[in-house]
Amino acid sequence: MNAKEFLTALDNIVKEKNIDRQVVIDAMETALTTAYKKNYGKSNSKVLVNPETGEIKVYSYITVVPDIIEEVDEEGNTITKEINPDLEIRVSDAKKINKTLEVGDTIDTPVTPKDDFSRVATSTAKQVVIQKIREAERSSILAEFEGKEGELLIGTVELEDTDNFFINLGRSNGILPRKELIPGEKIEMGSTIKVYVTKIDNSGRNLVIKLSRTHYGFVRRLFELEIPEFQDGTILMHSVVREAGVRCKVAVYSENPNFDPIGACIGNKGMRIGNILKELKGEKVDLIKYDKDPKIFIENALAPAKNLTVIITDPKKNEAMVVADKDNFSLAIGKKGINAKLASRLTKYKLDIKSVEEASELGIKIQ
Repeated sequence: MNAKEFLTALDNIVKEKNIDRQVVIDAMETALTTAYKKNYGKSNSKVLVNPETGEIKVYSYITVVPDIIEEVDEEGNTITKEINPDLEIRVSDAKKINKTLEVGDTIDTPVTPKDDFSRVATSTAKQVVIQKIREAERSSILAEFEGKEGELLIGTVELEDTDNFFINLGRSNGILPRKELIPGEKIEMGSTIKVYVTKIDNSGRNLVIKLSRTHYGFVRRLFELEIPEFQDGTILMHSVVREAGVRCKVAVYSENPNFDPIGACIGNKGMRIGNILKELKGEKVDLIKYDKDPKIFIENALAPAKNLTVIITDPKKNEAMVVADKDNFSLAIGKKGINAKLASRLTKYKLDIKSVEEASELGIKIQ
């Protein structure tokens, strides 16, 4: 490979792998130096690559050392160490060659390697260069994705196996387990999909980006994506809870008393919430207005039930009793208890939902 071909190959690697050009050059120099030392037994040798011309040169070098090198032997006596003239040169002699040389500097001499060095070096250096490039690429990809945990990304469904879908996120694939799909949804190969990053795992041989569409954070990020008022702080999200594929509850509020956060989330003609519902594949979404008063918040959280009476039975243990009339009792509990369970998680209160008749039996009268 001539210098021009080398530069072309170098630039292709840099562009394809999106890694620093100098990283590749350093890898080449390390690999070629290792190859030369191994095959020709020259420990004081180095190979340098000219980044502008692509020219590769081999040098032998000697290191500048102090005029007197003293060491202490095992008996504690100070002895003067002799230098190895093949590897070292005293600083006084070095200054006769170049007055600027100091201890630790090297004097390099160009070497003309044997004719077979190109073949030997290429063979030996190949694996080292591949490894260095792989390491640099991994670091580059990690730097790109390490801040994405907890974020919403858009990718392309590229591959699948028995347990997972593999989502092309650009420079890396993410793993979307089938169990992390919204129940009932079907994914087509080649389709574009929104995914939530649950974890970036760099502990193994390969970088693993774990994805989900059932995580409650997926709903949070969808709202932030579709509703600009979350980005400028006009609307704040207190909490999100979810039973994927069935129902989720999103508690929102605004510090501006004249602003309607629920209406803003719904949008003109329901366009904003409609886009979110479409992405959630029909999963029901309850928009809940957060209130600092736990009684009001609990009542709001149990929507679509209405006309509820909330009694805080133990504020320290976050326990409350909710009394619902005949028309709202089943709504408050919800199918399979889902509504009550989500409301409890949303408010962080243990809720004991009773009918008016049950409350009356306990001596609780509801006005």
